[in-house]
Formats: sequence, C-alpha cells, structure tokens
Amino acid sequence: MFPEDSDFVLKNIGVIGFMYFLFLSGVKMDLSVIKRVGKKHWYIALSGVLVPLCTTGITAIILRKSQEKELATALSVLGVSSALSITAFPVLYPIVRELNLLSSDIGRMALSTAVISDIIGIQGIIMFEACKQGEERTTTALWYLISLIVVMVSIIGGVRQAMLWIVRTTPEGKPVDQIYVIGILLGVLVAGFVADMGGLAMANGPLWLGLAVPDGPPLGATLVQKSETIIMDLLMPFSFIFVGMTTDVYSIITQWSHLQPLFYMALVAYMAKTVSTLIASRFFDMSITDSFTLSLIMSLRGEVELLLFIHWMDFKMIAKPHFSMLVILTVTVTSIVTPLISVLYDPTRPYMVNKRRTIQHTPPNTELHIVACIDGEESLAGVFNLLEVSNPTINSPFKVYALRLMELEGRAAPVFIDHENQENGSDADFNSVYNALKIFEEASGKYIKIHSFTTITSKRSVYQDICELALVKKASLIILPLYKKHLNNFNGTELLAQGNISVNANILKHAPCSVGILVNKGSCYKKHLVNSSARLSAHHFAVLFLGGSDAREALAYADRVAANPDVSLTVTRFLTHNNEGENKMEKKLDDGLVTWFWVKNERNNQVVYQEVVVKNGLETIAAIQAMNTVYYDLWIVGRKHGINPALLRGLSYWGENNELGIIGDFVASADFGSPGSVLVVQQQILRDQESASGSF
Repeated sequence: MFPEDSDFVLKNIGVIGFMYFLFLSGVKMDLSVIKRVGKKHWYIALSGVLVPLCTTGITAIILRKSQEKELATALSVLGVSSALSITAFPVLYPIVRELNLLSSDIGRMALSTAVISDIIGIQGIIMFEACKQGEERTTTALWYLISLIVVMVSIIGGVRQAMLWIVRTTPEGKPVDQIYVIGILLGVLVAGFVADMGGLAMANGPLWLGLAVPDGPPLGATLVQKSETIIMDLLMPFSFIFVGMTTDVYSIITQWSHLQPLFYMALVAYMAKTVSTLIASRFFDMSITDSFTLSLIMSLRGEVELLLFIHWMDFKMIAKPHFSMLVILTVTVTSIVTPLISVLYDPTRPYMVNKRRTIQHTPPNTELHIVACIDGEESLAGVFNLLEVSNPTINSPFKVYALRLMELEGRAAPVFIDHENQENGSDADFNSVYNALKIFEEASGKYIKIHSFTTITSKRSVYQDICELALVKKASLIILPLYKKHLNNFNGTELLAQGNISVNANILKHAPCSVGILVNKGSCYKKHLVNSSARLSAHHFAVLFLGGSDAREALAYADRVAANPDVSLTVTRFLTHNNEGENKMEKKLDDGLVTWFWVKNERNNQVVYQEVVVKNGLETIAAIQAMNTVYYDLWIVGRKHGINPALLRGLSYWGENNELGIIGDFVASADFGSPGSVLVVQQQILRDQESASGSF
C-alpha cells in the first residue's frame, strides 16, 4: 500500500493539507466576535483554560519523578498543559456544523468561546516557542521574536491591505478575479515557508494569512468556495495518512509504564476542562443540560491537537509511543463526546410550545404578529401583496418581523442582526431590501409595522433562527417563500427552488406557530376586475376546504381576507359520499368553523360558499380542475393534517413536493395550469400532539 520511497511524498502532502486546513480556518474565523461577546463568554472561556492549565501543571509536578527527562522540564510541562487546556476553533466548527448547531444558542456560545480560547492559545504558543528556542542560546529567542514581529507586520500591514484593496476594486455582486484567488492560495505555501524559515513553525504562517483575509463575500467567500472541497476531501486525507503512518499502536503496550504520567496529565486536563466549563455555565444560570452540552463541546479534540503532537516530536519532547497514545486518546475522546452531544442537546426543543399561536385562535381586534421570511428581492412582491390583501385594520394591525435570509459564505460564525438597533451598511443587497420594507411600511400607514432582521447562517441551520424569532416575538404565522417558474418551451415542466424545500420542511416540523408557504409564480395579484355578484373586485381568491386542522387555519385566514372590499372569495368544501372515512371529532370541528364563517359572511356579496361531494381522489382533482375555468389570483389550501383519506384515495402517486401536501402540490404544479399563486397553510402543531392534529 505504501512503498518505502512514498513516505516522503505522503508526509509532505499531509503537511500541506494541514497548512491549507489552518488557512481555511483562519479565513472563516471572525476575530471581531471578541468585541461583541459578553462577560459570560469571557468567564467561561477563561475558566475553561486556566483551571485545566493549573490542574495539569500540578499533576505534572506530582508525577515529575516518573516522567521522561524531556517531559519533566518546566517548559515542557507548560507547553503540554497549555495545549491540553485550550479548545481550537478549527476543530469545533466542523463538528458544530455537522451536528447542525450553528444557529443554536449552544453552538453560537461554543464558537465565540472557542475564538477567545484560541486567542489565549496563540499567545501561549508564541511564549512556548520563544522559550523553547531560547533554551540553549538566549539570542535565538530574541531572533524568534524579531521574526515574529516582521512576519506579523508584513501580513497585517502589507498583505491585508492588499486584500482590502481587492475587495474595494471588485464590483458589487461580481466574483473576485481568478488571478487574485490563485495568488492568495499560492501565498499559503509562501507563508508556510517564510514562517518555517524564521523559526515560527510552518503552520503559523498559513493561519495568520487566513486571519488577514476579510471574511465573508466577496473575497473570503470566494476562497472558501474555490478551495474547501479540494482541501477537505483531497488534501486532508493525506494529513490523516501522515498521522496514521506515524502512529504505532503496539508501542503503547510495550512502553506503557513510561506513558502513564502523560496519560494522567491528559486525563486530568480533559476532566478539569469539562467540570470547570460546567460549573462556570451553571454560575450564569444555564440549565444543567445546556451546561453539560457546552462542556462536552469545549472538550472536543481534532486536527490542531494532532499538529501540535507532531510539533512536539520535532522538538524531541515526546517519542513515537507518546505520540501514538495522544493520538488514540484524541480520537477516543472525540468519538465518544460527539454522539453524546447529539443525544443530550436537541436544538429544536424550545420551539414546540403548548400555547395556541394560530390565526384561528388569535382574538379579534388584536395585533397579529407575523414573521415574513425574505430570501431575495424577488420574494418581496409576493409578501407585500399577501400582507396588503390580508386586511390589516386600525383595530387589528399587523406587526411584521421581516427576516432577510442570507447563506453563510466565507465565515464560520453565524450572524443575526437587528436592524432597528444596529447599523449595517456593508451589504448593498440587503440595503435595497431594507429600503423596500421601509417604503412599504410608510405606504401602509398605521396598519402594518415592520421590524427588520437579517440572519446569515447555513441552510441547514436557518430554520432555528426563524423558529426562535417566531417564538420570542409570539408570532401567529410564519410566511415562507417558494418559487415555481414554468418553462414555456416544455409543456408540463417547471423549475423549483430546491434550497427552499429543506428549509421549509424543517420549519413545518418545528415551528412554534402556524406556517404559510407562499408559492409565488411571478404573476401574483395582477390588477384586473372580477365580476362577483354585481360588484367589481380587484382580486379573486379561492379556498379549497378539505377538512382538518390545516384547512380550518386556511379558512380562518380567508375570513380575514373576506373583510377586504377589494377581494372576492370563493370557498369550496369537499365532502365524501355518505360521510365515508370521516373522523367524527374532525367533522364536528370543521362543521363548527364552517357554520361560523358562513353566518358571519352570509350577507357579504363578495363571498361565495359551495359544497362538492366526491367519492375518491380522482373526483376531488376533477372538481378542482373544473374550478380552474375561472381566473383566481390566489389559491388558499390547508396542507395535510386531518384531511379525510377518502378525499385523496388514489392520489398516492402524486408526491413531488411533500411540503405543500398532495392538493397544494397539484394546484401549484404546471399540470394544473393556473397562473395564480398558492398559499399552503399548516396550523401550529402543539408539543406532544404531532399525531393528534384535531386536538383542541
């Protein structure tokens, strides 16, 4: 597998892999987070570093007589204790992302605390390197510090300024020129060479170079996008091969008596870090579960530790048996702790509540709280039109929390911005959205108030920010955009924004309130006149009522719309022949709401109510298709909970998009042929009531 003459090549590619890994980690790391974090993060980080540092040092002093000569020196004890006490951000970030905790409270706290720990760790490494090189000659340590200052000034004063110039000269919305990307990626090797030549350790140069890159778009995002796959999937495996080839498991057994002092030091360090972080977290009133989860996250080990172990071997501090034991210990700790974190901490736990937060259960003449998600300028028109026709009034105004969704690119730590309390003029894309929201709010007068937010996070984690905002602001409805664009050249063909689907699925599963998915086909609410019972209306909406909690929520929303004088509404209720397949409780709840709606709107000439009796799903589809002879601007339909299965019998083959439900997906499809947009409504699912959609 590995011929003798391949060792040199494999190990060098492995070292290059570590260099680029640290560079990429530096690009993603945002040191400015230190300015934004509170005292809690500082105290937890300091206790998580200082306590294990002291306990490990005391353990080393106690076991000093049984240690190897090189490990027993004061400098070696300081170096080992420091390395075992810090938590490296490059190690934490991939695991937190993999566990989908980036936008959770614990994930944010862990990453912020790790940045503080890294700053402390970098200072410790600089001190250790200087002292280690000055063991034989004091002047060597002086030259080390001079080299360090020269390299740091060159990177900060020269390289970073050049990168800021690249950012300034890159047009808005355009990618960075390819020549700059290639130059910076080649500069990683130069930085490693210069750092190694100056005695600064080869890995430090790429890390500092990465920290000098402005994070986020356009430069940081482009570098990550262009290089991450190659680094993580091609180069890093060689780095692990390098570690594996250096590891000799059998030597641990034969040399165990000499390894025990170092083993106990490592064990004490891990335990002290876990306990100290747990106690510090509890001191700040975090729950036991959250405190224990945070302490486990801060105990994770990975690539940075492996690189330090290799560096110690270069310094002759440890031999191959010591290295092998530390590698096995690192792998064991991470492999045990990582699944424990996923078992202990559920980031969706706080979102499922026992209190009704729905349109149906919102008292009349009260303010309705809505979270409107905006993932681009194209979603603004649909959201604005939907809010406008939803009939906000003086007695029942809307409080809209507009959340701009932006994907995390070129940085590791997610960002959540409250634009009412924090100025942020760096993103021209958001400025246009923010200005449009302000103009719409001013045009709406006192009826609609808008509070703007921005979340910059990964697609896997964005649902956590949306659900958290809805929970904190006590929203009754979350509006989610979904796009379907018909291709005129191909009959029955359409494009669907796939990125929205996974986000919507997570929100539907965990939302603390009702959810409305707006399928905007790009022709939403065109101004035209519809003749409705001798009155002309600007918009014509249709409600498909198939029963169940989702359909009741859709009807409750339609009732608000019905009061709008510019809207005519057609409500069609679908019933089965001889009440086949009916759930008595669901039927009773449906009858009660429909009767209330009809009595309330009986004298409203703009509201039409009709009932259709069908035997199976094919007849249901045929009845809906027959309605399509009339132009409707918006189709309103319940998603799926509580629908009589007899109404959908024979439609199991129809399931392209489960987020919309069978009927919603059909009405939104190109096969249906309606140019009108679609609003699919799901009523809030209470905690522990997922299977009981008809519960009170």
